[in-house]
Amino acid sequence: MTENALDTAGGQAANQAASGGRQAASPLPPGSADASASDGSTPSAMAGRPPGTGGRPPRPTLGRRAVAFADSLWRPALVLAAFFAAWWFVAAEEYVPNYLVPTPVQVWETMTGQWSELARHTLVTLYETVLGFVLAAALGLATAVAIAYSRTLDKALYPIVLFAQVIPKIAIAPLLVVWFGLGLTPKIILAVLIAFFPVVISGVAGLRSTDPELLDLAATMGAGPWRTFRKIRFPNALPHLMAGLKVAVTLAVVGAVVGEFVGASEGLGYVLLLANGNLDAPLLFADLILMSAIGIVLFVLVEIAEALLIPWHASRRAGVSLTTS
Repeated sequence: MTENALDTAGGQAANQAASGGRQAASPLPPGSADASASDGSTPSAMAGRPPGTGGRPPRPTLGRRAVAFADSLWRPALVLAAFFAAWWFVAAEEYVPNYLVPTPVQVWETMTGQWSELARHTLVTLYETVLGFVLAAALGLATAVAIAYSRTLDKALYPIVLFAQVIPKIAIAPLLVVWFGLGLTPKIILAVLIAFFPVVISGVAGLRSTDPELLDLAATMGAGPWRTFRKIRFPNALPHLMAGLKVAVTLAVVGAVVGEFVGASEGLGYVLLLANGNLDAPLLFADLILMSAIGIVLFVLVEIAEALLIPWHASRRAGVSLTTS
């Protein structure tokens, strides 16, 4: 079996996954005037695309990417501006006492005045989160592959994974502290436990969504299990897997902070407990903002990785309608 032939089969899997959204979004029946011109002209869906590109849209230029990025930012920026304006108004007018809801200026002054200490605690929580997420992604993908490829492991592992997920992680955090002490290990384990489940579920769903005809074609052409996985199954599972990773990376932050709640001498969770015990609302708000910043930054990094790994998918292309209206 040639490598090019299997690459073609893998490309068919990618094209089917990418075209699924387009076909669902198109309300035009096959054979209509807009779908195919009787005089042999280019269909309207292909209009404006250069020949020889296989129907793919042209690669966007750097300027277009900058405009698209700016267009995606102004709406959330407007919502955040409205939120901060409402927060400022409520705190300035003291509708709620300042020791409960401080003004944004008080939070900013606390963050800048204690920045060196807050930065140190932020780096600790970031390290716990990233390491826990990486371990959860590796273990989750391995478990998903085992479940998808073996019916025996499916029946043996899936109930255990579900059982581990439904146990409240805050309930086992004290036990992990007793077992592993007050160091980083309990926090990393909690981050792994919380982020593990979304990776497994999305990975299994993606690996099982491969078209059986493509698998039969690969087997007919003599492809072994590893080459079929590398060329067909894994690329087809990437859209599902990346969705699970985006959920998992935000949950990893929760796991790290929960571990710091139970027993820690550093980290943003530890700072949150101190601020709560001292009724230091500005420090508490500054700590919450830094926690949110960690989750947002990590989510954006996974989003960038998704754009680099699956640029062919329908969800990554601009102008793809998700409705039929």
